[in-house]
Amino acid sequence: MAHIDGQVGYSEEFIENSRGMQLLTCKWFPVNQEPRALIFFCHGYAIDCSTTFKDIAPSFVKEGFAVYGIEYEGHGRSGGLSVYIDNFDLLIDDVSSHFSKISEMGDNTKKKKFLMGESMGGAVVLLLHRKKPEFWDGGILIAPMCKIAEEMKPSRMVISMINMVTNLIPSWKSIVPGPDIINNAFKLPEKRQEIIANPNCYSGRPRMKTMSELYRVSLDLENRLNEVTMPFIVLHGEDDKVTDKGVSKLLYEVASSNDKTLKLYPDMWHSLLFGEPPENAEIVFNDIIQWMQTRITTLNVKANNNEAKPQI
Repeated sequence: MAHIDGQVGYSEEFIENSRGMQLLTCKWFPVNQEPRALIFFCHGYAIDCSTTFKDIAPSFVKEGFAVYGIEYEGHGRSGGLSVYIDNFDLLIDDVSSHFSKISEMGDNTKKKKFLMGESMGGAVVLLLHRKKPEFWDGGILIAPMCKIAEEMKPSRMVISMINMVTNLIPSWKSIVPGPDIINNAFKLPEKRQEIIANPNCYSGRPRMKTMSELYRVSLDLENRLNEVTMPFIVLHGEDDKVTDKGVSKLLYEVASSNDKTLKLYPDMWHSLLFGEPPENAEIVFNDIIQWMQTRITTLNVKANNNEAKPQI
C-alpha cells in the first residue's frame, strides 16, 4: 500500500479467477477518511487500469470517491495470452465477482456504487448491469462500445473470413490490416506515444477470436439497448472514429431508465478523460462529478424517506 500524496492512497493485489488465472486489481482511496461513494472502473480494449486512469483516479478520490479497477484476463499485468478474449461472458463473470465482493465488504454495503467504463469498458458496464440489474446505483458510459463505428468495422467479406479462421486458429492475430485504433482514439500525440511505449498496453493487430467476440457483444448490446434500466450518463466526442456516437444517442432515446443523461462534445475524439487536452478533459470530468453528486443526493433523500415511513 502506498500514498500517492497526502490525500490519495493506492494499493494493488492479484486475485485468482474461477479458471485459476491471476488478475491484477487496484484501488485508489481517500487517506484518513471514509469515501462517500464507490466507483468501479472498467478499462478499454488493449490497455490497463494504470495507464489511462492513473492521473484521473486521484482526481475522483479528491472529490471523495474510492475507485476500484481490475485488469481483464490477457490485459495489463493479468495472466493469459495477450489481449485474447475467448469468451466475453467469462470476462464479465470475473469483473462482476470482484466488484460485487468489494461492494459487500463492511461499510461498503451502505455506500452508493457507480460503474464507470470507457470504450470496451462501457460494454462491460452495460453487461454488468444486465447481470445484476438492481445492484448498481448508476453507470458512467464514456464513448461506450455499443456498436463499432462504421470507419472501424470490417467488411462483410472480412467478417466471413474472420469467422472461418477463428474456428480454426482463434488466437492468431488478424492478417487483415485495419484502422489504427491508437491514432484514432487519442487526440494528443504525446498520449499516443505513452500508450505505445507502455509494455502493459497492446498495440499489435487484434486476435481473431477477440475480434469475433467484440463484434458479437457490440451487436448484442445494440439490439438490447431498451433493456437498460439503471440511471446513467453517456458521454461521447462528436469526432469519435472508434465507437459510434449515434448509438450513444440511441441508447439515451430507447433505454428504459427513468434517469438518463446524454453529453456530446464537439471536436472531441474517443478518449475523453485521457486523450484530450487538459481543458477538454476537465469539462468531461466536471460533468461526471456533477452527475454523481446529484445522484448521491437524490438516492440519499429517497433512502431517508423510506426509513422515515411508518412500518405497518
